[in-house]
Amino acid sequence: MKNVIALALVAAASTSASASFLEFYTQKTTVTEGASGTALDVYVLFARFDGATDTVLNAYNFTGLAGSTLNAFYHKDNENSGTLSTSSGTWNPSQTGNITSNRPFDSYVTIGGLPTGVNTTNADPSWGAALSWNRPDIPNGVNAGWFNSNPPNFQGRVGQTGNTADSVRLGQFVVLSGFDAGTISLKFAYNNGVAGSPVQFAESTFSLPAPGAIALLGLAGLAGRRRR
Repeated sequence: MKNVIALALVAAASTSASASFLEFYTQKTTVTEGASGTALDVYVLFARFDGATDTVLNAYNFTGLAGSTLNAFYHKDNENSGTLSTSSGTWNPSQTGNITSNRPFDSYVTIGGLPTGVNTTNADPSWGAALSWNRPDIPNGVNAGWFNSNPPNFQGRVGQTGNTADSVRLGQFVVLSGFDAGTISLKFAYNNGVAGSPVQFAESTFSLPAPGAIALLGLAGLAGRRRR
């Protein structure tokens, strides 16, 4: 009987431990903004988990690593009256605006969900009074962060609207097509979505574009030179 109990405890511990963060990844699309004819690369950032109810609570310490560029993001939202721009805009997901004329071309950050007027993500105090997130760039070196201001609505849980079955949406980053924004480090807090469960912390990096995409671009350039 003791052996059976011990095995049951080991199995329970293994099941609990398996609910964890796995990686950041991006989904890339290339679009053309109609009014300006500008070709853009759109990267949607996700955090992937292996737990069925893992829930992101906040993200913080958004930091560009050496060689990264954090002031070349495009916005087209309510803050800049729906004009495609790298000099004005907001990272507020509730201010993206129209689903077809704004959202596909707008940069924003979020704790899960879609960038609509009911998104409950807010900027945390790291932006500072003078560093409001109503700006086109993300200030480097201030550890900018954002959080779900209305838990437990589970906006940041895997499987919810705007997320995927195993991943949580953390933002969308829009740059000029072919532009290399470099590598970015990000930390976040999450739990397994059960009331009273302990908060866990994770940290990783992502690149815009991903290293594999850069290698493919290099090969395409080499093939072009050979043809010429």
